[in-house]
Amino acid sequence: MRLALPYHLDEYRPDIDLPVDPDVVVRQELPDVDDPWARMAVLYEAVAERVSEAVRGGDRPVVVSGDCTTSLGTVTGLQRAGLAPGIVWFDAHGDVQTAETSASGYLGGFPLRMLVGYGRHLMAERIGLRDVPEERAVLVDGRDLDPPEVEYLRTARIRQRPVHDLGDLPDAPLYLHLDCDVIDPQDLPGLLFPSPGGPRLPAVATAIRHVLDTGRVAALGIACTWRDGSGAAQRMRALTDRL
Repeated sequence: MRLALPYHLDEYRPDIDLPVDPDVVVRQELPDVDDPWARMAVLYEAVAERVSEAVRGGDRPVVVSGDCTTSLGTVTGLQRAGLAPGIVWFDAHGDVQTAETSASGYLGGFPLRMLVGYGRHLMAERIGLRDVPEERAVLVDGRDLDPPEVEYLRTARIRQRPVHDLGDLPDAPLYLHLDCDVIDPQDLPGLLFPSPGGPRLPAVATAIRHVLDTGRVAALGIACTWRDGSGAAQRMRALTDRL
């Protein structure tokens, strides 16, 4: 099942460019409140239910959206289906910021930290997400880190690995997360947060295939972190079609 969530955080983006043709598109009426986490909780509850149903039915869902926070709903769905997933997180950034450390306040920089237990009142308690143990998470690349993220990862049990050497993956069903900005921007135009000096598209494709070949990927999340009309979706479609 290919599930599309045409949102960036709680902003509906009906014209979002996606690299897959979805089977299901999730659209929700969001509450008229100032709390973006409350609004996103409505979205991620719907994602969790869809993912859980798909996994229980023997499917491996692919969830495509405009940012990385959708992973909170996807992992919740895996847990509702009875799985205790590990995480393999491809990203140019760490996504381990907190409200206390983030200089920008951008909520899309929090989700990996939230999956391993930060800020449960923000999302986990609303949708029933259980903490994933840090040692069951691998950050792949993460070349563009802010100082608080460097400090956190220095002592955290999250492993950080380069794309060309993933090392031992968690011995568990896997949530495989691909933020497309892990790819060097010379191969992928229009990225919202480009980070030069990254791995090229073929190298990322090879690493993703390595994870899939374990046979343990229970769900795949793709964060389409680019500007609409940039041509990035077309560049990524060749990869997603192969996957």
